[in-house]
Amino acid sequence: MIDDIIKEAVRKMAGALDFAKEDFATVRTGRANPAMFNKIEAEYYGTPTPLQQLASFQSPEPRIMLITPFDRGSLNAIEKAIRNSDLGVNPASDGVALRVVLPELTEERRKEFIKVVRHKAEDARVAVRNTRRHAIDSVKKAEKDKEISEDDAKRAEKRLDDETKKSVEAIDELLKAKEAELMAV
Repeated sequence: MIDDIIKEAVRKMAGALDFAKEDFATVRTGRANPAMFNKIEAEYYGTPTPLQQLASFQSPEPRIMLITPFDRGSLNAIEKAIRNSDLGVNPASDGVALRVVLPELTEERRKEFIKVVRHKAEDARVAVRNTRRHAIDSVKKAEKDKEISEDDAKRAEKRLDDETKKSVEAIDELLKAKEAELMAV
């Protein structure tokens, strides 16, 4: 029973870490990256649809993203979605594809992105801690119901604390790497 609780908690903590990685990828650095467009959705036949399902992405140069829609009819919707997003870019259409040129990041903009990344990292840490809290509540309930001994409950709490510490450290490492990537000129 304790192993099941801990396995579930570890799985959820790993999920929070994966989500943080994906979330960090959406914050743009100086290079064009298709992951920047992951959270953007365009209206396609009245339905909000992720851009990855509507177009292919190519990066012919480090600061240019070429977006080619699978259906030319969705070109204007994709252009509008990118323009209205928080990326701060203005796509140019040639009737067939969109060319998104990423401007050089100013130091002020880099610092704003670092604040955003730190906030995302804190959200991930909170998710990990909430998972730990729920798992410990389950262990305490099992102890109260006499399903496990007090010693088993203490060992389980120690294991959960260790797993939480590992997950938080992994998030901190991701944050440190993303901050370094953002500050690289």
